[in-house]
Amino acid sequence: MLQDRIDVFQDMISGLTEDAQNDAKGSAGDKHETALSMMHLEQEKLNHKLREILEQKNILDKIDASQIHKKVALGSMVQANGMLLFISAALPKLTIDGKNIFALSPQSPLGSKLMGNETGFLFDMNGKPYSIESVS
Repeated sequence: MLQDRIDVFQDMISGLTEDAQNDAKGSAGDKHETALSMMHLEQEKLNHKLREILEQKNILDKIDASQIHKKVALGSMVQANGMLLFISAALPKLTIDGKNIFALSPQSPLGSKLMGNETGFLFDMNGKPYSIESVS
């Protein structure tokens, strides 16, 4: 999923670069300068988003999926309050074998509460009680 997003952003950035080069060949004046500035701003935004996605992919690449965890750490699958939480990078909800999995960053509020704890740990978040049911 992340690789698909990386490919899309790289294609969009390449397209803008190509458009800017083609526009430079046949235009002049204020409209030309405005168009180039707009393309440059859009390219900067896309580069920023691409960097974020590459950082997420870098985090996922560090995870050893074969490792079984006793305490919540990067790469842990945690069941808490009936939810499956994958401690990795903040990603959209995943559905695997009919089960919803929420990928969250260890730096997120919920992720930081879970980190380093084990099955049976109880805590409150925003007035709601949570219980770690399993860690793997």
